[in-house]
Amino acid sequence: METFLLANRWLHITAGFIGFFVAPVALLVRKGGPAHRLWGKVFFWAMVVAGSSAIVAASLKGMTFLLLTGVFSLYLAWFGYRSLYLKRLGEGQQPAWYDWAVLALGGLIFAGTVSYGLLGRNVVSLLFGSIGLMLVVRQLRGYLRKGPWPTGQWLLNHMSGFVGSYVAAVSAFSATSLKFIPFPINFLWPTFVMIPLLMWAQRSYRQKFKQGQRPTEVVEVRIGTAEPILG
Repeated sequence: METFLLANRWLHITAGFIGFFVAPVALLVRKGGPAHRLWGKVFFWAMVVAGSSAIVAASLKGMTFLLLTGVFSLYLAWFGYRSLYLKRLGEGQQPAWYDWAVLALGGLIFAGTVSYGLLGRNVVSLLFGSIGLMLVVRQLRGYLRKGPWPTGQWLLNHMSGFVGSYVAAVSAFSATSLKFIPFPINFLWPTFVMIPLLMWAQRSYRQKFKQGQRPTEVVEVRIGTAEPILG
């Protein structure tokens, strides 16, 4: 078991290290271009490995908070990735069965995270759980929507999911490695730094959409297919 945990730890560290440095590259290159798709895909799979290995370690060691953080990061990465497939919800496209399954599982886990935060008076769990629940509600409304989504909503969801996953990963790294930062600041500073930047970027895109620009003019996407720009 010790050998397995050690291997799992190094797998987690390696994947987290890759995701930590790849995400800024994907953000800096031209959105939707070949480099963006490549590094975005690398980041997604790095988060899948890092989140899964964190869940394994937390489950075996009984570390509830780390378990919830790993689930949060995984869910956001999935949310951002699937948003690229579901560009035409409300226009005849339907979510797959596993989209509904992940949505239901996320709702249960994030409700549990909020409860854990309230009972333990843990502001970080309360914040992350609340953000997770808001995303679940956003997805549910999108899945049930009868008419077309607002222009570019899939792109805004993609940004929210991937940046949120990165925030969760950096938060976990800060809490476990930057011991000189006191709790809960060690968990919350990435949120305070990166979420306002995300909100500013999304507001900029919304203004472009209101001015008549289409998402296909803002980023390079593949028209006429369900294939995501990361594929």
